[in-house]
Amino acid sequence: MTSRRGFVHAGSLSLLGADLGGLLRAAEGSASKGKARACILLWLEGGPSQMDTWDPKPDSAFKAISTNVAGIQVSELLPRMARRMDKISLVRSMHTKGNDHPQGTHYAITGHEPNPAMQFPSIGSIVAKELGARGVMPPHVLAPRWERSRQYEEYFRSGFLGGEFDPMCIPDPGAKDFSVADLALPKSVSGPAVESRQAFLKLVDRRYRELHQGAEHANMDQYASQAWRMILNPRVRDAFDLSKEPDKLRDAYGRDSVGQSALLARRLVEAGSVFVTAAGFHSNSWDTHAKNDEGHRDRLCPPLDRTLSALLDDLSQRGLLDSTIVLAMGEFGRTPFVNPDLGRDHWPVCWSLALGGGGIKGGAVVGASDEKGANPAGRAVSMGDIFATIFKQFGIDWTKEYDTPIGRPVKIANALDDKTGEPLVELA
Repeated sequence: MTSRRGFVHAGSLSLLGADLGGLLRAAEGSASKGKARACILLWLEGGPSQMDTWDPKPDSAFKAISTNVAGIQVSELLPRMARRMDKISLVRSMHTKGNDHPQGTHYAITGHEPNPAMQFPSIGSIVAKELGARGVMPPHVLAPRWERSRQYEEYFRSGFLGGEFDPMCIPDPGAKDFSVADLALPKSVSGPAVESRQAFLKLVDRRYRELHQGAEHANMDQYASQAWRMILNPRVRDAFDLSKEPDKLRDAYGRDSVGQSALLARRLVEAGSVFVTAAGFHSNSWDTHAKNDEGHRDRLCPPLDRTLSALLDDLSQRGLLDSTIVLAMGEFGRTPFVNPDLGRDHWPVCWSLALGGGGIKGGAVVGASDEKGANPAGRAVSMGDIFATIFKQFGIDWTKEYDTPIGRPVKIANALDDKTGEPLVELA
């Protein structure tokens, strides 16, 4: 028999990677008691070279330059970020698991090694569950969706938490014809027609309720009603409409997938989304097994420097940086040595990321690598520590564990050796 849930899909949003009625269930999450209200993840797919970006070393082809924070240097490939180092902090001793892209991505996004018997929730899904939705905006969004290898997209989903915490996966905001058509009714469908359809659904409901009485129906009515309001709400449609932004600002972010995904992320968190992944670097962009220096200099660092700088400035000018965490990272770093193809290979042993906003201290460096950028010099920082730091700013109990359908407890901030991560005190 067809379940009632089948009747509450609004439009065709299930094709975007999430059931809209399900997205609205995220409003059941607990209220935030922390300073942060949203998080933007700038996903650097493929893994940047730490010594050619945030942790310059003598062996790099690029020189280190000073920043606007005394004592902190970054690569000359990031001149704009050098002038904004007070807005963001660096972690230079990341140590993770997974030496290939699928395993590394899964670990970086969930904090767990892949397990064929378990689908772990992503950090975005955990935040969506714990905070819930703000208004009618989808709480968890990923832009753009993967058009080819959908395997990676799966790692950003909610796993055993259920589809209601999956990200809403949308097309490439950098495309000339970008639109989220599923947020609008087809031109052939009018408002009265919607009301008629709702009347039809009520007739179906009446028969369904006669057969299946249960307490869940009251909530289902609420979710269905909210789903329709989201479809018809101009504020929601406007949040996804990049044409509302001035040309000058769109140019500042960059008229490509990287820039427009980040700009959209800002629009969404401003409207009420709580976790947005800006994944404009697709197709393993940073996977520089060959011509690493050329790739970082010509293709990769310029858009990173441009877009991350624009995002920080934009959030700051709008008064949103204090309440919005910005996290820029890939799945691992690159080898401290150059291979015969003049490239750098995968290196989860020691790498760097950048984060700030949402109450996280800017202008700080956590951890250090050795002289080659090969190993942590002292304390290694885990993904669990990063997750705990972010959760703390949201007011989420980072020591929490979820029970899986088979009764196994899973840490939401899983650190190395199955320990619970700890917030980075340097960033408090």
